[in-house]
Amino acid sequence: MPEEKKPETSCNCSGKDIEESKAMAAISYLGILFLIPLLAKKDSPFAQFHAKQGLALFVLEVIYGFATAIPFIGWFLISWVVGIFIIVLFIMGLVNALGGKCIELPLIGGWFKTIKV
Repeated sequence: MPEEKKPETSCNCSGKDIEESKAMAAISYLGILFLIPLLAKKDSPFAQFHAKQGLALFVLEVIYGFATAIPFIGWFLISWVVGIFIIVLFIMGLVNALGGKCIELPLIGGWFKTIKV
């Protein structure tokens, strides 16, 4: 009989917490909406994990916005490379949230994991 795999979690989340908080965790990756689960689901380790990942992604998006205003370098190099990277991170975060996994986003995932709200 095949063994049933549990979702990967590094945030010490219970199965019940994950199921109840998937939608809130997914909202975390939609720009400034990361504030909703960050402030509304303080008791959910799963929602808090993804809200902090969403915060890191949002900060990267703001930096990206300023960097693309730089003539030539920002327009041609940064806009394509970082823009595609942000889209990939957004998709990864959304898939992880909806899949019930707590996997940090590459390169930026550790930026805000120690903040307390």
